[in-house]
Amino acid sequence: MKMMLAILMAASLTGQAKDNTPPEGFTALFNGKDLTGWQGLVELPKRDKDPEKYAAQIKAANEKYLPHWGVKDGVITYDGKGQSLQTVKDYGDFEMFVDWKIGAGGDSGIYVRGTPQIQIWDPSKHNGIGSGGLYNNIAPNPTNPIKNADKPIGEWNHFKIVMKGDKVSVWLNEELVVDNTPLDNYWGRPKNPKDPQTPNPPLPAKGPIELQHHGDHLEFKNIYIKELN
Repeated sequence: MKMMLAILMAASLTGQAKDNTPPEGFTALFNGKDLTGWQGLVELPKRDKDPEKYAAQIKAANEKYLPHWGVKDGVITYDGKGQSLQTVKDYGDFEMFVDWKIGAGGDSGIYVRGTPQIQIWDPSKHNGIGSGGLYNNIAPNPTNPIKNADKPIGEWNHFKIVMKGDKVSVWLNEELVVDNTPLDNYWGRPKNPKDPQTPNPPLPAKGPIELQHHGDHLEFKNIYIKELN
């Protein structure tokens, strides 16, 4: 009975009961077996526009960073010693689910359109501020989440992320923590971001989804996406 209840509770988060099996209308970004569809980090502003040179950048990143990412028992694992993992494909507007788990003091995040970031961290190390906030925003756009909805360290957390235009909404464990908030373009910030006469440029139209390296062991699973046209 207890096992069945746990399965039903997990299913309520993503609309499915089996790990790494997407709900109707969604595509799995992680197949539960290997890192197909993922690659080593090449930051969006550093991409070479020449396809052959970009392929060489990816080859070098894969050789350097992918050995630190792996798959164990249907979970993406990271040893904290490489760099971020990013999708091969770029995405614009989308709805996304992702389950994540960190250890004590852990720090990570989800980049959308290759842009930092939807924060993942241990709230006890940050004055009780929970995960899900838009860490790199600068006022007037809010940085912190509306509330702390994190589960205890070592337990699985669940994000629902909706990206439309330059705005992001985030639900953490079914609690709304970011409500239709602009995400600053970290890569295109003006030299004086506090100057109202030099507003932040718009986000890139598309970019990869990234699982952020911050020097900590990480775990991810149930990563699903539905593109919004």
